[in-house]
Amino acid sequence: MIGRLARRTLTAHPVRSGVLAAGFGLGVAVMAILLGVAGIVLEQAQAPALAGGGDVQIRLTTAVPARLVLSGLLQSNALKPRVRAAAASHTSDLYLLNRGKATRISARGGVPSLERALSDPETATASAWRDSPADTAWTHSSPDAVLRVIDRFHGTPEVSEWSDSWAEWLYFNGRSNEARFYLTFLVGPRNADGTRPSSVRLQIERNGRLETFGARAALPEGDTASSPDLTIGASSVRLDGMRYHIHIDVVDVSGRKAVGDLTLDATAGRLVPPIEIAGARGWRTGYVVPVMAGRLGGTILVDGQPVSLADGAGYHDHNWGFWRGVSWQWGQVQQGDLAVIYGRVFPPREAADPETIPGFVGALGPDGPLGYSTDVRLVEENDEHGQPKRLTIRARGQSLDLDVRFDVASAITTHMAEGPLGSGMDFLQLRGQYTVNGRAHTREINFTAPGAAETFRGK
Repeated sequence: MIGRLARRTLTAHPVRSGVLAAGFGLGVAVMAILLGVAGIVLEQAQAPALAGGGDVQIRLTTAVPARLVLSGLLQSNALKPRVRAAAASHTSDLYLLNRGKATRISARGGVPSLERALSDPETATASAWRDSPADTAWTHSSPDAVLRVIDRFHGTPEVSEWSDSWAEWLYFNGRSNEARFYLTFLVGPRNADGTRPSSVRLQIERNGRLETFGARAALPEGDTASSPDLTIGASSVRLDGMRYHIHIDVVDVSGRKAVGDLTLDATAGRLVPPIEIAGARGWRTGYVVPVMAGRLGGTILVDGQPVSLADGAGYHDHNWGFWRGVSWQWGQVQQGDLAVIYGRVFPPREAADPETIPGFVGALGPDGPLGYSTDVRLVEENDEHGQPKRLTIRARGQSLDLDVRFDVASAITTHMAEGPLGSGMDFLQLRGQYTVNGRAHTREINFTAPGAAETFRGK
């Protein structure tokens, strides 16, 4: 019935029907042409050649140092052979002033030699455009220079409410067939005379026994300027290329000495870049992992007895911030060419709501990051004495899907007294066994290995 009615309507007014059909056809044709042209224009606008060439573009915000990306992760073994040239450009708004009138214009700047290496048509014939000394220094950065940049000490912020709780430290841990150790070089808040209290603490575990050694010194403020090169008392850290040289000379409460020299090798790309959390009234804290998993070497003489750390596995991180009322959960494990790390910081409530700070889990492979997630659930189970016996971590994300269990084997408890650098809580350093299952990107992860963790107990 409907078909018959439509047919009679069209045949009753043939001219009108023809014009209507032609109009519809023309409209559809124009729309198809416009869509096709728009697709071509969009594709050309996004073409790497218009931005200086290349096959891959990485867009960074001003908060992410492009220099660290170019000379850090891109220098990993997996990517370095595939990088023909890397060009960096910056787009910004400028204003042209003419006869008192300001005209907003768009401008893009880059490094001349790198742009030409990618056959940028706009600069290929501009022979007068050459690298400045600053360009040369920027483009010739190396993985060891990046390591020194991310592991530097930070100046004490001028925030009166928190300034007496500012501290920064270099932390190392590692294990070999003979022992496991934890080592901290800590520099505290500035004193009235301009010096900063500092300390070295070594905990070494062997044959089921834990021994603790330490040393203290007053450090002039300027002595952190060349960090991570740092000297506290008779102990020191030196970064030479991609290798950390650590000299230890500390004593225990009975006067026994622990003296030795260690080395820890870093690898380009196998790091966690700097992460900083900011809160109310100038509060901040930060964390970076320059060595996620590295080869450890050296020997420590404990009361004259040698403890070998040769062919061991080591880890190094660097912390800074305001620490009054702060606690955290942290853990790290490595197995073969894989390393997994997790953490969560709980700031004082005056600075931020602790419940709003997410946790973090990351996985690294032999050539750099495999995946990470901030959708993390961390649960601690206690024994009958209120001490942790098991930790479970669940991480879900596009690049990471992991279930981690940590069974506690032993705990070292340190009471953090009330004060600028203490919370009045018990700080627990845990040793035990990790069981990790899941995937990072396309790689399946299933292993069991010994590892370390940290947490707090108390009010």
